[in-house]
Amino acid sequence: MTIQYLKKAERTSTDDAGDVRARVQDILDAIEAGGDDAARRYAAKFDRYEGDIVVGRAEIEAASAKVSQKLKDDIRYAHDNIRRFAEAQKATIADMEFEIEPGLIAGQKALPCQAAGCYAPGGRYAHIASALMTVTTAKVAGCGHIAACSPPRPGVGIHPAIIYTADLCGADRILALGGVQGVAAMAFGLFGLPKADILVGPGNQFVAEAKRILFGRVGIDMFAGPTDSLVIADENADPEIVAVDLVGQAEHGYNSPVWLATNARGLAERVMARVPALIADLPELNAKNAEAAWRDYAEVILCDDREEMARVADDIAPEHLTVQAADLDWWLGRLKCYGSLFLGEETTVAYGDKATGTNHVLPTSGAARYTGGLSVHKFMKLVTWQRATAEGAKRVAEATARISRLEGMEGHARSADIRLAKYFPGESFDLSVAK
Repeated sequence: MTIQYLKKAERTSTDDAGDVRARVQDILDAIEAGGDDAARRYAAKFDRYEGDIVVGRAEIEAASAKVSQKLKDDIRYAHDNIRRFAEAQKATIADMEFEIEPGLIAGQKALPCQAAGCYAPGGRYAHIASALMTVTTAKVAGCGHIAACSPPRPGVGIHPAIIYTADLCGADRILALGGVQGVAAMAFGLFGLPKADILVGPGNQFVAEAKRILFGRVGIDMFAGPTDSLVIADENADPEIVAVDLVGQAEHGYNSPVWLATNARGLAERVMARVPALIADLPELNAKNAEAAWRDYAEVILCDDREEMARVADDIAPEHLTVQAADLDWWLGRLKCYGSLFLGEETTVAYGDKATGTNHVLPTSGAARYTGGLSVHKFMKLVTWQRATAEGAKRVAEATARISRLEGMEGHARSADIRLAKYFPGESFDLSVAK
């Protein structure tokens, strides 16, 4: 049996990519040429904000005072989980050295990026969790300077909880800038920032495209946005929970794809029947986003068996992958392409999004085929070094000279020749090209 689409998407998250790319490139060019003033103009245009861009200590303290103690406790709980998980990840990277042969040593060092730019969305929703995920992880990695950037609201500025969170997690500078102008400010080193070595954080299609265009000039975590989620469910799954999980992810935005892959037609039909009512029960903005995402981008895929469901999942390579099916260990061993995996009914994407400790900045649009999500590792460079004694380098010098001459790179060959001549003056070596 081949897969059947009980619901087929009418659009993909990349349908408008060409138009977005041109608009973002124009903004980036204008800000690079115009600096701080240009960024301010775009803040006024897009965010309708003309207040201070750099959030000072007095503003941080004032914002913190507006956050309830109950929310502070929850933020601190999540921060502790994220920090401890990041520390455990960092412990998996070790400096090392290895003796290739006697007297020839090669090694590895893990070095953090010096300047990190962290983006926390704040347009439709106040993404406290994005500040937690990005700034905390950069801090644990050991980045020398951490900038946090989030969209301000007209006449208000950044949501107080985002300011509190970014400061708690260790941001050195907080900017009230959203969208492309925020990304540009961190990349180009505006408003007194050092130029970012790496840009991280989720965002809408404009933020994602800005990162894509800037990649190469700066590092990025991955192409993140718009978000997407897939649920695998068998006949044992609870259709109500499956439907709620799909709707919960569709509320991100109008172009946030969600998928259901199942081998149970009855479950699929019950989920499809239930979703509209769940969407209608959301607050207005959330409902509007979820309705569009479900209508235009959602798919329900009927499969023959669990292997076929796994193949569908690997082909889609979703950002979030939930499994509500029997034999979770089999799925853990079989599934290969996802940003983050949520096994069993007892967990949900929302846990990972907010407070579990694993990161919620994850690859979207199929990028999970080749990369994982944000981690301490993304902020660190694995660099190599080597050291040799004269005797230890003798054999490698001979091989280098001959290989270089075969390639036609005489200058490379002579850098090996001169050392052999200096360190072994009484010896002769055949350094000609092998016939």
